[in-house]
Amino acid sequence: MQIVNNLHAFVWRSPTANNCNAYFIDGPSRVLIDPGHRALFDHVDLGLKELGLKTDDIDLVVCTHAHPDHLESVQLFRKKSTLFTLGEIEWQWAATIGKDMSAAYGVDIEAIAPDFFLQEGTLSLDGLEMQIYLTPGHSPGSVCLYWSAQKALFTGDLVFKDGLGRTDLPGGDGAKIKESIQRMARLDVELLLSGHGEIISGAREVKSNFDRIEEYWFGYI
Repeated sequence: MQIVNNLHAFVWRSPTANNCNAYFIDGPSRVLIDPGHRALFDHVDLGLKELGLKTDDIDLVVCTHAHPDHLESVQLFRKKSTLFTLGEIEWQWAATIGKDMSAAYGVDIEAIAPDFFLQEGTLSLDGLEMQIYLTPGHSPGSVCLYWSAQKALFTGDLVFKDGLGRTDLPGGDGAKIKESIQRMARLDVELLLSGHGEIISGAREVKSNFDRIEEYWFGYI
């Protein structure tokens, strides 16, 4: 579905199978954020076809972190001209301690090595600019992407509507996720685009969501 001009969401709504929301920016460079599980990629594929596009038209795949429900479909792009990027700290974790998690889903992590690493700061793509923030806690090198032109924040599994990412998986850290959430809460955000669940629209609604997360969840992590 179209959220705003050039920004589309492929929201995962199944109550029985875990997969993530994927987001597509149809800009000067076409960017797909968090493609999800390989076996569940049809909802992204169909969404692209509705826009008159196919996977070959994607210039860059970005993963907010390396958990299989966000990363696995990267395998579908590695024989194409599409580039792939991930945070460097996250890649170091995924290729070592997190390797078994990927292997459990049949992912040869070394075969999908990023073409370049995301760093804190500005990611410039032919006129499309997004700010990259390192936001550990759910995983060691998770990142959020902030598209200031749309005041849109892609949070991966840092926060959701009325919730936050798990910290009990390998590499999770409760203290760090609190710091990361508080840091993102200071941004001027009108669209909160999380890895799972509903999209939150409106600056007041986004702020209220951050406030509720801190009030209700911070005492448990």
